[in-house]
Amino acid sequence: MAEEHLIILSGSREGQKIPIRGQLTIGRNPDSGLQVEDLQVSRQHAVIDQTPSGTVVRDLGSGNGTYIGDQRVLKYRLSNGDIIRIGQISLRFECPESEAAKSSAAAPGSGVRFGQDLEGTLEVSSADNVRQTFFQAPDRAATVQQLRDAQKRLAAVYKANQIISSERDLKKLFELVMDQIFSLIPAHNGVILLKDEKSEEPVLEYVKSRSGSVEVVISSTIVNRAAENGEAIITLDAADDRRFEAGMSIIAQNISSAMCTPLTHLDEILGVLYVDTRGTRRAFVQGDLELLVALSGPAAIAIKNAQYVNMLERAYHDTLIATANAIELRDHYTVGHTWRVTNFAVEIAKQLGWDEERIAQAEMGGVLHDVGKIGVPDAILGKVGKLTDEEYEKMKVHPERGARMLEDIALLKPLVPYCLYHHERYDGRGYPYGLKGESIPIEGRVIAVADTFDAITSNRPYRRGLDPKVAIEEIERGIGTQFDADCANALIQCYRDGKVDQILQDYMRGEKSIACPFCSTFIKVPDGAKVADIFECQVCHRRTRLQERNEAYYGELVAETE
Repeated sequence: MAEEHLIILSGSREGQKIPIRGQLTIGRNPDSGLQVEDLQVSRQHAVIDQTPSGTVVRDLGSGNGTYIGDQRVLKYRLSNGDIIRIGQISLRFECPESEAAKSSAAAPGSGVRFGQDLEGTLEVSSADNVRQTFFQAPDRAATVQQLRDAQKRLAAVYKANQIISSERDLKKLFELVMDQIFSLIPAHNGVILLKDEKSEEPVLEYVKSRSGSVEVVISSTIVNRAAENGEAIITLDAADDRRFEAGMSIIAQNISSAMCTPLTHLDEILGVLYVDTRGTRRAFVQGDLELLVALSGPAAIAIKNAQYVNMLERAYHDTLIATANAIELRDHYTVGHTWRVTNFAVEIAKQLGWDEERIAQAEMGGVLHDVGKIGVPDAILGKVGKLTDEEYEKMKVHPERGARMLEDIALLKPLVPYCLYHHERYDGRGYPYGLKGESIPIEGRVIAVADTFDAITSNRPYRRGLDPKVAIEEIERGIGTQFDADCANALIQCYRDGKVDQILQDYMRGEKSIACPFCSTFIKVPDGAKVADIFECQVCHRRTRLQERNEAYYGELVAETE
């Protein structure tokens, strides 16, 4: 699995690849993830963080600064190929295409960085006061045109509120919010930043630019004032402000005006909305700031609701994972089976052309397909040899028991077919019901193929796993008797395309690798990895720390809270 990394471009370590896993500190301190022995580099100079919205480099108050190319930055979302300069060392950031695409989807612009903290001529008000001004009735001297304008603005905010409040997906919500802002305000660039749960610092979530792939430079002072004090801020004709020197962020980017307002839900400031114009004189007026503040209210409510939904989904996902872990701990002779079957099922679902929602459901169905084994006696689960007929009959009840565990829980009910039908055969000779052909729900047919492929290729106490080519031949022979043709051919195609290689338990065994201490799948040790480095298993996604004992490497499971 490809990972984000830095390539050292200068010095004695030129060409070395430094993997980025969660967080990478850079500095002279020996404890740094990347130690740089250069007196121009501070002991704790900079840090690179992998966040949900992209990978960010952040200066830690260094004396000589952190640069992207020739531009000094405080915080900057990295794009593939960016050159980071710290002291005398230059580093190139590289990321796999999938990660770059993911960042692009979250933020259509090329990125955001904080420029110098001179913000120009400011007009600052409490966001609550601005909101009250927007919604208060015009005075008695208001003209007919002023009344019509006020009516149009209220109607526009009402419509925007309806559109925004109907969305629960955060990524789609950010796009809707910014689309509504751009439809009402003459902005060239727009940014949404939300406070990080741990650091409380504003982190980029979405950026939009009318100019396409432009880098948006914003003032950290403006953002921090809005985020910390709940202030609504407008900068007027910043390009004319003589306090700016050549090279300052607003001058360099030809920004004529900017606005920023907090996203407030009840008394909690979630983050900020920021917009600016480029080259258009006096583009924003007080009425535009009032519109931005008015839109920020429903946007904040919708964002908070979407965060609640995400939190519930994470709790749901974590609960299923904990349940699957319980199965794995009981059935230790087939360790990792649940996770490999899950990954095979997801690849089959993708090959079948299922949509994202069905693929996510297939993942959860794979995780819980054997949940009924919780009700099977340990003596049967742990038996090394062949089961007796009586023991086999007891084992065969696990699909029905799993289904009964899930059927009364509304969120889990759609997963019942994955549990109940994965031991049915296409020719009707399976269990528990002896269903035949397409009368077997497609969910059961998918898991049946994934389950068998792993059973043949994975190691058991009484035998080693067989070559995947042998397993594929077995799947091919079983088409029409044991397996549904579409599901079997989907897996066969995935194998031929190399999409399931790294899921196989022993695929990486011949490489520089260690066995995952949780699911037993061999994980390739990245080039340049050191003892105590942490990396993720490509199958169960648990984190593993590289350790060494008696000149041999092994993996140590990292606690989820660490």
